[in-house]
Amino acid sequence: MNVITGASGHVGANLTRVILERNEAVRVLVREDRRALEGLDVELINGDVLDLESLLRAFKGARIIYHLAAKISMYKHDEKNMFRVNVEGTQNVIKACFTCRVERLVHFSSIHTLSPFPKDEVLDEAREFVDERKLSPYDRTKALAEKEIEKAIDRGLDAVVVCPTAIMGPFDFKPSYAGKTLLDIYHGRIPALIDGGFDWVDVRDVVNGALAAAKDGRSGERYIFSGKWYTVREICEMVRDITGCKIPRMVVPMWLARGFAPPVTLAARVLGKSPMFTSGALYVLRHYKYISHAKASKEFGYKPRPIARTISDLFKWFKDFGYLHNDL
Repeated sequence: MNVITGASGHVGANLTRVILERNEAVRVLVREDRRALEGLDVELINGDVLDLESLLRAFKGARIIYHLAAKISMYKHDEKNMFRVNVEGTQNVIKACFTCRVERLVHFSSIHTLSPFPKDEVLDEAREFVDERKLSPYDRTKALAEKEIEKAIDRGLDAVVVCPTAIMGPFDFKPSYAGKTLLDIYHGRIPALIDGGFDWVDVRDVVNGALAAAKDGRSGERYIFSGKWYTVREICEMVRDITGCKIPRMVVPMWLARGFAPPVTLAARVLGKSPMFTSGALYVLRHYKYISHAKASKEFGYKPRPIARTISDLFKWFKDFGYLHNDL
């Protein structure tokens, strides 16, 4: 039995479908939003990673646990909730794994738990954890969660950690931050581009990598699932070439964007909207340029597809599911 926490999220929606396509049983832990799972032949367990009893029900008789559930936010005031879900929730997952004697835990971490320095050297799995004092609340809590996994491995838990970069791709029901950004580009809601970039990877490649890690990954190891680094302008140009939409011509220098980040974030919070960019997001766009997935490629043939194909598939999915309406 495969069990997935966070199955209603972007990665979870894709992972659930691929496992089902392999004719394997899937049990999912869900709270409220079930859009990504409608019509799928899965066993639903109502629960939460903060509810240990629900985890014990979900993990009973399980062979592999895929722990994806996480609280994602750009706001510092959400740090308390992120700590509870990302850190305390992971502690509960670990307890349930030991109690239910699961064979293997696949923990989804983040590339942002790893230090971007030295900035101009290739980042791989051997990189140290980032300095927590300089992290955004999300990155800080994900780093703390990964450290909890390391402690559990030392206590005998069979676990592997996967660290994807920025994910995009189909079955993005909510949509994710990346999906919403691409929709904003399509609808002309972004007045100017920012001078920076990041490493982007297809969600389906991350899922295939995680399944390979579950089967062939070495216990206690971390595996990076990256794609390729692109500037913000290059991503926008791909969206334009695929959809025919117009994109901004102006590129805001990083120094200017950094000055505007605090008021932009505050205004978005007051209006109840997601900020176009935050200081943390701008930090990411200035770092993490050279990321290697050589370890995963060598050990189980991980090979990410071109991101232009990903964007094309995503917009086809957006269109098929009616997500290109201007009110989304």
